[in-house]
Amino acid sequence: MLKTCDLYDLSCTIAGDYLAGYEYPWQALKGIKELILTLGPKLGGDYTEISPTVWVHKTANIFPSAYLGAPCIIGPETEVRHCAFIRGSALVGAGCVVGNSVELKNVILFDGVQVPHYNYVGDSILGHKAHMGAGSVTSNVKSDKTLVVVKNGEEHMETGLKKFGAMVGDFVEVGCNSVLNPGTVIGRHSNVYPTSCVRGVIPEQHIWKVDGTVAAKR
Repeated sequence: MLKTCDLYDLSCTIAGDYLAGYEYPWQALKGIKELILTLGPKLGGDYTEISPTVWVHKTANIFPSAYLGAPCIIGPETEVRHCAFIRGSALVGAGCVVGNSVELKNVILFDGVQVPHYNYVGDSILGHKAHMGAGSVTSNVKSDKTLVVVKNGEEHMETGLKKFGAMVGDFVEVGCNSVLNPGTVIGRHSNVYPTSCVRGVIPEQHIWKVDGTVAAKR
């Protein structure tokens, strides 16, 4: 359930072919910048390169105070709202919402993702129609600055990455003011209760409760 094919419908992002080359999705984090630089010039006439290596679809709605750092791609019918800060290396899909004061850095957002209010998403991949509640964030560096390990029960998987936020599967709902600690992996259709501090792996179709217990959906 940690594999790329288990977490994501790869038909719901223009990064699908790229991600298919990696057994585990966090292996793709290092190449996001180069992926954007490769895809951008090939996007066609529906996209405009509004500044060097920043491509925006003609149907996207970019609010005047939003900052789009290079390189990035903003997909069709996506809305980037006031004071959003896209630092760069962000591939944002179709029909997404990047909201007020949201910060993105080195991310892939599949189609339909919503990060609408005061979210930080860094060194992470959010699956189709995943939703981050207001104030929920990914923490992408451990406090002791050691390399991130994905912990799935007794299984510990070395990633070799110092910066790794969260791998959030399709249709995941993350509650308001929650923190996804470095190396968090959340399976498809799972829920995180508001104000949770999440670490490790949540299987698909499960609920993470505020006290850290994990229960299957009924």
